[in-house]
Amino acid sequence: MTWFERFQPFLILTAVLLGLGLAQIAGVSAVASILITPLLMGMLYAAFLPISLRHFGSAFRNYRVTLTSLIINFLWTPLLAWGLGALFLANAPDLRVGLLMLMVTPCTDWYLVFTGIAKGNVGLATALLPLNLVLQMVLLPVYLAVFAQSLVSLNLWVLGSKVAIVLLVPLALAMLSRVFLVRWQGNAWLAGHLPKVAIAQLLCLNLAIAAIFAAEGATLIQRPDLLLRLLVPIGLFFIINFVLAQQVGRVLKLAYPEVACLTCTTLARNSPVALAVAASAFSDRPLIALTLVMGPLLELPILALVSQILLRFSSSHSSQLEVFHEDDKVG
Repeated sequence: MTWFERFQPFLILTAVLLGLGLAQIAGVSAVASILITPLLMGMLYAAFLPISLRHFGSAFRNYRVTLTSLIINFLWTPLLAWGLGALFLANAPDLRVGLLMLMVTPCTDWYLVFTGIAKGNVGLATALLPLNLVLQMVLLPVYLAVFAQSLVSLNLWVLGSKVAIVLLVPLALAMLSRVFLVRWQGNAWLAGHLPKVAIAQLLCLNLAIAAIFAAEGATLIQRPDLLLRLLVPIGLFFIINFVLAQQVGRVLKLAYPEVACLTCTTLARNSPVALAVAASAFSDRPLIALTLVMGPLLELPILALVSQILLRFSSSHSSQLEVFHEDDKVG
């Protein structure tokens, strides 16, 4: 993990404060609103470039972890997000939509780092990555249609076209660029330059966040309490899914590296993808995009803590598995 990634929460906070400061300058809001979508599309291009779809099917070699992660990420988590929103954000529909969009998009980059820190199965996590990416892009409009139509005005045709432009264009450009660069310079050259691509991705994300707050800072200043209300449901999401992953790992008798992989992929969220869709499809409802900024601000320190907790659990988890195997032999 580069220093840029390690300090990402502080950089996001700096971007937020910078945007709020720029919002006080006349004329900046109009310019900032124009920059948001191009910056987010540039961020997505940099995020998609390292992803190879060649390993799309290899995740099913470990079908137990793969199917479990898919069930948790794409069936259980949307229901959990809806329930947490209904319980804690009943009278704040924009925050509920933002929370839903944050929760239903599994991470496709940072969770690999934290899986490695926790000594989890990074190979399996890498195989899950393209599967998570494709499914979230396909299902995000479906989740919004099912869970959000009663909360905000939603034109499904407009939503679908926005998703296609904001997500599929950067994805297609990234895939074409990857094929061209690999054929021109080779895999080793591309791998050596990916850290620079990661920095470009985070730079675009932080600039987009600054632009969002510069464009919509007045909305947040008028109601600063709204974003504070997100802390409880977001915190409960991480706690509930962490406990769930541990319990599922015990029931399925998974090895510790598989449990660590399952935990990280069910906790880490792909807030940049959701943010790009929100900024484009809900430009008239700025609180949805502002909600999604909370994701990376909280996620990185939480995942750093989770990776250390998992390391502490590793020895006890191994001991429990030995007991299970002994019971099986006796039975």
